[in-house]
Amino acid sequence: MLKYNTIEELINLADKKNKKISEIVLEDQSIAMGEDKDALYKRMEESFDVMIESVKYGMSKDVTSTSGLTKADGYKMNSYADKNNTLCGNAIGKVIARAVSVSLCNAAMGKIVATPTAGSCGILPACLVSLYEDRGFNKKDIVMSIFTSAAFGMVISNNACLAGANGGCQAECGSATGIAAAALVELMGGTPKMCADACAISLNNQLGLVCDPVAGLVEIPCIKRNVSGAMIAMSSADMVLAGLVSEIPVDECIIAMGEVGDAMHVSLKETAMGGLAATPTAIKIKNMIFGNK
Repeated sequence: MLKYNTIEELINLADKKNKKISEIVLEDQSIAMGEDKDALYKRMEESFDVMIESVKYGMSKDVTSTSGLTKADGYKMNSYADKNNTLCGNAIGKVIARAVSVSLCNAAMGKIVATPTAGSCGILPACLVSLYEDRGFNKKDIVMSIFTSAAFGMVISNNACLAGANGGCQAECGSATGIAAAALVELMGGTPKMCADACAISLNNQLGLVCDPVAGLVEIPCIKRNVSGAMIAMSSADMVLAGLVSEIPVDECIIAMGEVGDAMHVSLKETAMGGLAATPTAIKIKNMIFGNK
């Protein structure tokens, strides 16, 4: 069985068997969990269906976050994208709208899939649902790619961390960005090594990102950071598909991310004591919601 200690392990086995990483992971998990592959696939498909529903929920004009700070942002962004006059183009506008929508769904206490955390829940769905709904990608291929992203996430968890409280937002949005990039490359027909390069480039671009939630809520700046993560994932995937590579191997990038997280001051790791959370406006927002305590 796979140990999920390195991405290199996944690449080598996939290359040896001439299979996609997702196929290797599904087979391995079937053995490790003692469950039929079809049953595991079905459960993952159900998770993807939840992603689709969380996009729809968060895109409603009637959705407001529990704090009241964010209202209908998914609806606003989607309406703007529909005008076909965005700076980034309609396709990217839709990805942005979906990332906002899923994150708002979370802030409104809706049902989401933590990929890998609630704070980073909009990144992978924004990428995958966009390929499924706008580009017509096969649902089975989309669902299988989630096994690849999950495996990359397991390696990151085993060598660094996934929690903002331990490693800052680089551990949450950074990890989500990396695993999304890997899934995108596989969906576009890239090799296992290319999936790894895309993950590495994504991690490099969010290395050192702090976790500084205003008022301690997973909302500001979290929702909009999910958008940035989705953009980095897609651009990283495109760079690799164009032939660019990561000069630093992904496994070394993951180790570096863990070391950076360990070096971060506690005020920058989900305590709402530093960064944006410590600004005068953020303190006013906190007092408005929770009172002057």
